[in-house]
Amino acid sequence: MVDQTAYLAVTWAGALLLWLGFLAFYDGRRRPLREPEIEAFLATLGPRMVETGNDAARLRAFLEADDGREFVMVNLVRTRPGAVTDPASGETLDGREWLRRYSDPFLRTLMRRGGHPLFVGRKVGGYIDAWNTPEDPGWSLVGTMRYRSRRDLVAMAGDPAFRTAHPAKSLGIETTFSFPTQREIAFYASPRVTIGLALALAAAMGHIMIVTFGWGGAA
Repeated sequence: MVDQTAYLAVTWAGALLLWLGFLAFYDGRRRPLREPEIEAFLATLGPRMVETGNDAARLRAFLEADDGREFVMVNLVRTRPGAVTDPASGETLDGREWLRRYSDPFLRTLMRRGGHPLFVGRKVGGYIDAWNTPEDPGWSLVGTMRYRSRRDLVAMAGDPAFRTAHPAKSLGIETTFSFPTQREIAFYASPRVTIGLALALAAAMGHIMIVTFGWGGAA
């Protein structure tokens, strides 16, 4: 009969392997983008950057400075008020519903690549403190999204399924800006810690049950 010690070892080793597997997925390989990859990606954008008022040179600089590590995108959004009609399909929906049609597939794609929302909030007041900034355009939402790497950002932007949903973003959003950041101080437990603690708790409960009920003990 298997010794009780072996059951305990398997329980804790299994928890450790699951956690290491999660870390491998969550952190990825941390490979910085190479110049040919950046050029190939930028070539797929066509006129989209200029049409939306964005600067391709700024995006290029961000990708060329890739360190292979995670970053957090800060997003401020003003949704389109009232009903909005898609000129292509003729379908009419509320601006928030168009945004949801974009954000749902976006979040699924982001989470498949180890990213996730950190915080999403609804604006409940005007600027309380503002120095030398343009007038509040009427922001609706603020969100921060964790990306595993800039490589994942590039891969998401080139995903056909993601691009299919992207027109709904323009229909749902009237004004927006986003910029990448990297954490310096944070007072929250990242999924690395949360998942590790959850697995440790599950292993500890398994340990208690094995010892309490004598699983693997002598017959």
